[in-house]
Amino acid sequence: MTILARVARRYLLPLFLLMAIAPSAQGTEVLASWNEGEAKQSIVRFVESVTKEGSADFVPVPERIAVFDNDGTLWGEQPMYFQLLFALDRVKALAPQHPEWNTQEPFASLLKGDVKAALTGGEHAILEIVMAAHSGMTTDEFEQIVRDWFASAKHPKTGKPYTEMIYQPMLELLDYLRANGFKTFIASGGGIEFVRVFSEQVYGIPPEQVIGSSGKMKFELKGDQMVLNKLPEVDFIDDKAGKPVAIQKHIGRRPIAAFGNSDGDLQMLQWTCAGPGRRFCLYVHHTDAEREWAYDRQSSIGRLDKGLDAAADSGWTVVDMKKDWNRVFASEK
Repeated sequence: MTILARVARRYLLPLFLLMAIAPSAQGTEVLASWNEGEAKQSIVRFVESVTKEGSADFVPVPERIAVFDNDGTLWGEQPMYFQLLFALDRVKALAPQHPEWNTQEPFASLLKGDVKAALTGGEHAILEIVMAAHSGMTTDEFEQIVRDWFASAKHPKTGKPYTEMIYQPMLELLDYLRANGFKTFIASGGGIEFVRVFSEQVYGIPPEQVIGSSGKMKFELKGDQMVLNKLPEVDFIDDKAGKPVAIQKHIGRRPIAAFGNSDGDLQMLQWTCAGPGRRFCLYVHHTDAEREWAYDRQSSIGRLDKGLDAAADSGWTVVDMKKDWNRVFASEK
């Protein structure tokens, strides 16, 4: 073998092989459940611009903060929020201990199986149900109750476990951001203690990176143990204008990327994209009635009305679920 042939075999052949497989590897590893189009490309352009050293848009790793809503953004939220379905099941389980609920609304209607009537009281009724289901126990007891519920509960429409109602494209997006030095947080209108139970296992987001609505707690001595008891009182609602406040309190940095799906996320996106430098805001628009649900401006759950207008005015990315995702749920093959 000539010297030239040996050099070619040792150095050039591996290079050619690498060049040959690189495109296919990239296609399968980066946002594989996203169809090629503007939504996917806008994400890639943003990430490349803020992670390229020497770029005018370069952002140091500690400042690469991304915040995600949970309900309707990372997993489903129809026909009602999954945490509310947990609360409804929990109230039924607690009913024998509360005979007064047989005549007290919203519990009386709920125990008769009339969920629609139970929720006619609006936010006040929902708050009563949630407080009854989420208090009167320690934080450790609550965590175990939630884990047990997830182990057996099934979605009323799909029959799937709730942890299989996760959006595969969003899981890929979380991985893609973290692979590029981002720290990912959840900023949910749902309960912080509820989401923390599954966030690390399902999303790879540890509990200390979960922000959410919370009830008050009390430090107490229970027997020979020190515990935190959950009280039937609201501490903070992490929704609408509350989201930027909670993000600042928990993180102390303004995110450079924010992801939501409803008007409840609007202020979070506005605050994120109002900061200096390159920013990215994205709405998940539920447009797929066959694989999931189609809803926006008139929906009582996850309404996206003002947010759609703001996205159009501000040039934010809007994901058309039907067009932009070739796969919806992580459980799909």
